Amino acid sequence: MDENGTQDEESQDDGGNLTASGSGGFQRRILTDISPQSWEHPADRAALNALRKVPGFDLALRKIFGMFGERAIRLAFKANAVRVSEKQYAWVHERTLRVCEVMDLKEIPEVYVSQTPIVNAGAVGMSDPFIVLNSSMLEVLNHDEVEAVLAHEVGHILSGHVLYRTLLLLIMRLALFRYPIAGLALLPILWALLEWYRKSELSCDRAALLGVQDKDVVMSSLMKLAGGTRGEDLDLQEFIDQSEEYRGGGDLLDSVYKVLNAIGATHPFSVVRVAELRDWIDTGTYEKIMAGDYARRTDDDTRPYREDLAEAMKGYTDAAHELFDEVDAAVDKLKTRFTEAWRGGKGG
Repeated sequence: MDENGTQDEESQDDGGNLTASGSGGFQRRILTDISPQSWEHPADRAALNALRKVPGFDLALRKIFGMFGERAIRLAFKANAVRVSEKQYAWVHERTLRVCEVMDLKEIPEVYVSQTPIVNAGAVGMSDPFIVLNSSMLEVLNHDEVEAVLAHEVGHILSGHVLYRTLLLLIMRLALFRYPIAGLALLPILWALLEWYRKSELSCDRAALLGVQDKDVVMSSLMKLAGGTRGEDLDLQEFIDQSEEYRGGGDLLDSVYKVLNAIGATHPFSVVRVAELRDWIDTGTYEKIMAGDYARRTDDDTRPYREDLAEAMKGYTDAAHELFDEVDAAVDKLKTRFTEAWRGGKGG
């Protein structure tokens, strides 16, 4: 259905997949049986697979989560938030249905709108995850951009991130605020988990693109999350240029600051997310998925864990090489400046 409640038309493409009409008649490919492997960042997938291979790890997490109670968390939102339905935020409900159809999620998650000034959203829960949209997000983003956020959160649900993300946030709240001494001992673990958390965000930015199938909509939503405000006209190309400037510019000290600024953050910077999404598109993977060439859930168990690990290691190795190249360039600049200063002093 469109945002006015009109039933979207469905047609069948040459590949045999149904397509769902978006706003303005835009046809979206339904990604039948698509596996989360299709969009997951290799470091995200490898880290989760490593955790899941620890005997009893998932069971232990579920028991810990049981101490807090998924039911209690859901009741908290049910008591103090608006549950989306055909009568409450009907357009959000219709966009949720469309995203789930496109990404082939059979169990439609509940969606709540919470009165919160911070522009954010999240998927919460364990066996029955649900999505929470902060009310400020509905004020800053347009309907298509909110749909991209919904697709991002559906990506988290399909990737199985929700249990780990929820528990990480609970651990952070308990360890760092209620028991700060214990939190100091847990900091290395938390930093490692936060590194995975940030990579999971990059994964689900890709899921957002697959859900709405419009790169400008996804990047525009990231731009507005960085600094959007109601009624203000922003230029996406300017923000893309800003992202390239951030990633490519600066010297060695800037590189150090970039690393230090990211430590402890739950989300990558929006400019980095835009650049990473564009990089993924440039690999041709998105185009292949749109052509029907993607991994199926029925094949998830056939991919060797070592392949995930190898891809993750390659990603971190490439990043390290880039940093080393920046270090070499910075050293060369220092040598040149020192030589020029020495010659100038000698000549004086």
